[in-house]
Amino acid sequence: MEASKENVLFCCVASFICLWTTAYGELTAAGVNYEVEALMGIKNSLVDPHNVLNWDEHAVDPCSWAMVTCSTDNFVTSLGAPSQRLSGTLSPSIGNLTNLQSLLLQDNDISGHIPSELGRLPKLKTIDLSSNNFSGQIPGALSNLNSLQYLRLNNNSLDGAIPASFVNMTQLNFLDLSYNDLSAPVPPVHAKTFNIVGNPLICGTEHGCAGTTPVPQSLALNYSQNSQPSGNSKSHKIALAFGSSLGCICLLVLGFGFILWWRQRHNQQIFFDVNEHNEELNLGNLRSFQFKELQVATNNFSSKNLIGKGGFGNVYKGYLQDGTVVAVKRLKDGNAIGGEIQFQTEVEMISLAVHRNLLRLYGFCMTTTERLLVYPYMSNGSVATRLKAKPVLDWGTRKRIAIGAARGLLYLHEQCDPKIIHRDVKAANILLDDYCEAVVGDFGLAKLLDHQDSHVTTAVRGTVGHIAPEYLSTGQSSEKTDVFGFGILLLELISGLRALEFGKSTNQKGALLDWVKKIHQEKKLELLVDKDLKNNYDRIELEETVQVALLCTQSLPSHRPKMSEVVRMLEGDGLAEKWEASQRAEENRSRANEFSSSERYSDLTDDSSLLVQAMELSGPR
Repeated sequence: MEASKENVLFCCVASFICLWTTAYGELTAAGVNYEVEALMGIKNSLVDPHNVLNWDEHAVDPCSWAMVTCSTDNFVTSLGAPSQRLSGTLSPSIGNLTNLQSLLLQDNDISGHIPSELGRLPKLKTIDLSSNNFSGQIPGALSNLNSLQYLRLNNNSLDGAIPASFVNMTQLNFLDLSYNDLSAPVPPVHAKTFNIVGNPLICGTEHGCAGTTPVPQSLALNYSQNSQPSGNSKSHKIALAFGSSLGCICLLVLGFGFILWWRQRHNQQIFFDVNEHNEELNLGNLRSFQFKELQVATNNFSSKNLIGKGGFGNVYKGYLQDGTVVAVKRLKDGNAIGGEIQFQTEVEMISLAVHRNLLRLYGFCMTTTERLLVYPYMSNGSVATRLKAKPVLDWGTRKRIAIGAARGLLYLHEQCDPKIIHRDVKAANILLDDYCEAVVGDFGLAKLLDHQDSHVTTAVRGTVGHIAPEYLSTGQSSEKTDVFGFGILLLELISGLRALEFGKSTNQKGALLDWVKKIHQEKKLELLVDKDLKNNYDRIELEETVQVALLCTQSLPSHRPKMSEVVRMLEGDGLAEKWEASQRAEENRSRANEFSSSERYSDLTDDSSLLVQAMELSGPR
């Protein structure tokens, strides 16, 4: 009987321990969660100037920490802190996060070696350590990651040869090793997209390597020759070269003859011809498409494939030959968009803006009459369309979208060289990826379609309800123009309405910001909230977000915060001080000599017919 009781007690204790370890991860001998210990090791080796890794070393569960994502069973699956100005080194303790699937630390200043302990993480699918200051060789242990599909190590100071074992990574889809100091030989990796441009010891200093393509044949051949013993006779090499040349000539003749025969049989062309450039263009990571290739992808730009219209042109959904789904933007007045060199320069500038919250430019097409841009297809569409769709976007997702969009704009304004001013920040230009993360689209296009070097333009580009007063009156834009548009975007996220729909919804005629100020002072902000949210939102966060929106939409550009300040305020840092200072300044300001932001905004919304004549409107894209 006593033995039976002991067995029951033992089972209870064992069950409790199992439940505890399942809920809080495995524990060390000292009773500390392994993942907490690993993350604290990572934090301690990094220099974090803005304290974004404000983690508690005494916590039992890291799943509530910023920059950390967990699975349903409370294991850390993602660590993402891009563009946070982190420096220091990446601790080898990351090898203890055995359930990690995604590591995103791009656009920081982390140095030292890439820890080989990453090779101990069997579930890792995505690694992005690009745009840091990592040095040393690429760890060969990364080839042990059988689940790895996406690897970006570009724009670092890595040296040595690419590990030969990378040839075994058959599951890898994307590999970017560009702009390092890597050397040959280059193994024939299996990634669909492989970029090694900007490695002088591999590509040379004059011609460079191909962009997002498989390994150049010359390099693959060089690798295979280096990996085989030498000693072939000279005569054998000559015979091999002669035979290869003769075979290529025969194939070219046969191919040319087949094309002539096919053209004679098919006098009617399926697609109309345009004057294309036959030479292959290579702009960094960008792919140069042939016009007919994009015609095929979009079913000849069929209206059934049309997914967006806007001031910059129409957008079509397309399917490339390899099955990749893309969005093809056919720019308006393609034959009037500057010269070829200017277009290439602007497109390359757009392609250099790489951030997790920016829409990556995949490729382009340029003919004498057409200019097209190719982007990845965003399955969840734009914020504007999702705000009208079901299921409703919850409050937490809306807040995350706001922070993501703010970080994207921050990168364009303060971390991109040269800086880029968007000039049309609105819900329709904020796209959502598969995980409903905000991706800023259409940046750089306003500059692309204006044929001048300055930001003083002959036509105001933007959308009614989002245009800053100074931009409308002078045609001069700045970072603060985008800040104004972002403030209106925040109100759209809160209300679920587009800027020009507020009047109908609230029985107001214009004066949107006046009304928002009024209900803020009266503490009736619930009148602004999307009715589909019902009461499922955080009241304190609502008031804070409205305050940020009102700070962003002040009439004078100099009074608006920078996007770096906006990001910090949305994350809960410094808003109270900024708001209090703004209120004091407004009380001391002479209202007789200056329009308020609401009065100017009322003028904008009351006479939209005048606006239509004054600007080129840009609709949803």
